[in-house]
Amino acid sequence: MTVTIALVYPELLGTYGDGGNATVLAQRLAWRGHEARVVTVHAGQAVPETCELYVVGGGEDLPQALAAEKLRAGRALHHAVDGGAVVLAVCAGLQILGERFVGPDGRPSDGLGILDCRTTPSARGRAIGEILVQPAGEWAGDGLPVLSGFENHSGVTELGPGCRPAGSVVVGVGNQDGTVEGAVAGRVWGTYLHGPVLARNPRLADMLLGWAVGPLGPLDDQEPEALHAERCRRARGERGRLWRSERGRPSEQGRRSERGRLWRSERGRPNERGRRSGPAGDGRLGQNDEPSGPGPLGRARLGTRWLCRLASGRYLASGRYLASGRYLASGRSRPGATGR
Repeated sequence: MTVTIALVYPELLGTYGDGGNATVLAQRLAWRGHEARVVTVHAGQAVPETCELYVVGGGEDLPQALAAEKLRAGRALHHAVDGGAVVLAVCAGLQILGERFVGPDGRPSDGLGILDCRTTPSARGRAIGEILVQPAGEWAGDGLPVLSGFENHSGVTELGPGCRPAGSVVVGVGNQDGTVEGAVAGRVWGTYLHGPVLARNPRLADMLLGWAVGPLGPLDDQEPEALHAERCRRARGERGRLWRSERGRPSEQGRRSERGRLWRSERGRPNERGRRSGPAGDGRLGQNDEPSGPGPLGRARLGTRWLCRLASGRYLASGRYLASGRYLASGRSRPGATGR
């Protein structure tokens, strides 16, 4: 049996490198001897209803609204969820799957209603920085450790009785006030964690895969586990500070790094335009227009070793953005352009 993983509308919901989650899922299946295939569903194409897993990423306000409109009209995700499919929805994807979210004009916009949650504007400004989440009891009891990621959103998501939080916030903001994070119902896992989240948290990837295909054998996760430990230490040390800078210059909240260089390159090779990074190690995701294409993260041949390096902030996912969320390759910061 071939396990099919649908990456939904990466042109609209691919600003933060969340498409790398599909690559992680496919690779971890392949390493265990399962046949896996990533199906990239472009905007304008019909979303298949028979995939085993779906990945819905984060995006800017207008693309988010366009994606929601298309998904409401087709109802393919509704049918897939009713049929038992597993869905990972990140940031804008989480909001879209809820009942309501904030549209590009600041007014409420209809979501898909798959998750019983509603997103409204935050009065506290954007939540930007590293985030750690202690999984809720049943998942922690199954061996899921503290989850590491990067958040960048200005929405407040309130849960209804039909879904549960993924866990409690240890560092960061989460859904609204630093108490809980995410929304989970059945086999739908919604979260604000970028990273990509599954590159940073391989056990979460295996849990979602287990929901789709059943029990899985162990893997040698020495490198991704080392990445996970490093990001957790860093987040605890910095306590989720906010950083904002433009073209590598520190803002009032940020300080210029004394560590290594950030290189702008394709395929992770440094070029002559490399420049010293901003606040290295803070896990900051620069704010950017949507990427011009899926980049290396969208390619099934990209191994988890590279995803780990991307997620640790050492390399760029493409010439447009940094998958880890540490810094923006284009050197621009535009708070108004990113998704909520």
